Amino acid sequence: MMRIIIIEDELYAYEKLALLLGRADTSIEVVGHAVSVAGAVELIQKNPDIDLAFFDIQLADGNSFSIFDRIEVKFPVIFTTAYEKYAIRAFKHNSIDYLLKPIRQADLKAALDKYQTLWKAKDSLPQRIADIGRQDKQEYKSRFTINIGEHIKMVSTNEISCFYSYDKGSFMQTSEDRNYLIGYSLEELITKLDPKIFFRVSRKYIINLNYIKDMISYTNSRLKIVLKTHNDDDIIVSREKVKAFKKWLEG
Repeated sequence: MMRIIIIEDELYAYEKLALLLGRADTSIEVVGHAVSVAGAVELIQKNPDIDLAFFDIQLADGNSFSIFDRIEVKFPVIFTTAYEKYAIRAFKHNSIDYLLKPIRQADLKAALDKYQTLWKAKDSLPQRIADIGRQDKQEYKSRFTINIGEHIKMVSTNEISCFYSYDKGSFMQTSEDRNYLIGYSLEELITKLDPKIFFRVSRKYIINLNYIKDMISYTNSRLKIVLKTHNDDDIIVSREKVKAFKKWLEG
């Protein structure tokens, strides 16, 4: 039996995660749920045998990183959040993975598999967690190289209005409305880009803050983004990411 707690202030997100966990592994037991930092501290104190926790970052009374300042957390944590910018900081706090909302079943299963791999060698777990953290501490890319026939072109990230996926490939669009195929998936790209400048608004698009021309209210509480460069598709901020996107805009 795997004893898990969930720290999440949105009821829908909590219920969805609990459902996905049940589908991923029938041996999982969710033994507690809290919506705040204070509630999380109390929950942890009352449950000494926690195997794994899922922490959302923005809680009702503050930032979940402050939990680590109030109490010793001896178990590994998987962060579940819409805020890409906290990824590196998360790995400083017992984190073995970092899942972006909306969480997909496949991503959750991969995170649980990573936990199982690390937990089988409990004596080396702290070192393994530290190693993961070091791997994720990297400078953000300032430019990309692309192949154009026999030539190699350098493109500064400041010249890139967005990255997008199309027909199983990933592309960048430049300030000159040129589109280039690149050798990274969007999942890889979001870890290499400065989160103050780039935001993944949907599974298909990562946009550059400096190229936003307009933002329009859209159906189902979503937002439509218009960039300064030309795009054939509508760029839509998914409903689950609207709140995080607005916070990102504020800096």
